[in-house]
Amino acid sequence: MTDEWVSLFSGGKDSAWALYRALEEGLNVTRLLTVHPAGDSYMYHVPETRLARLAAESVGLDLLEVEPEHFGEGAVDSGERGDRELEPVEAALADLADETDLAGVTAGAVESEYQTSRIRGMCERLGVDLYAPLWQEDPRALAEAMLDAGFEIAIVQVAAAGLDESWLGRTLDREALADLQSLHERYGVHLLGEGGEFETIVTDGPHMDRPIELAYETEWDGTRGRLRVTDASLGASE
Repeated sequence: MTDEWVSLFSGGKDSAWALYRALEEGLNVTRLLTVHPAGDSYMYHVPETRLARLAAESVGLDLLEVEPEHFGEGAVDSGERGDRELEPVEAALADLADETDLAGVTAGAVESEYQTSRIRGMCERLGVDLYAPLWQEDPRALAEAMLDAGFEIAIVQVAAAGLDESWLGRTLDREALADLQSLHERYGVHLLGEGGEFETIVTDGPHMDRPIELAYETEWDGTRGRLRVTDASLGASE
């Protein structure tokens, strides 16, 4: 039986890039695993994760979804919260490992030791490999590589100084990247939003057969905001 890989996937640019790189490296990624947090999460991308279903269809992979019933319940500090948020994901992967020859998982963390150490520990307990191609790489170089590859990236949530309502729904292109560089120099905004400054959705890319088309409304409270998707579908094949 061929070793199979699972891609931890939110629909955002970092997890999508990890998936894309894994496919380019020839890893046998057979399915995506998406977590749907009920509210704020220490471990996971939060907004519009339901769009992962369309992304999985466009990429041509099965989707395993983990629902939020028990995430972090009863945790007394951030470390325990992160551990408990990971438990249902580990359980889902353990069940999958019982059914197939699971070789490893992909993850899109860039600099978060909080996330990566927990995912690495999970992989060790499961006896599988971790493929984390963004880990400790230069954020600017990663962003430019995504654009060079043809990723189309939409900003769906912002929560940082300098990121106002005009950023909601904005395409993360080279002009936006230059603006983020200025905000990084002025306010310390991470170029990839690693600290939760902003969240994204990849609507098209070279690994996708059809683009994701969105209709949405914006929500803004004066300091932070998000898109609320009202309709989403796959467009025509290119």
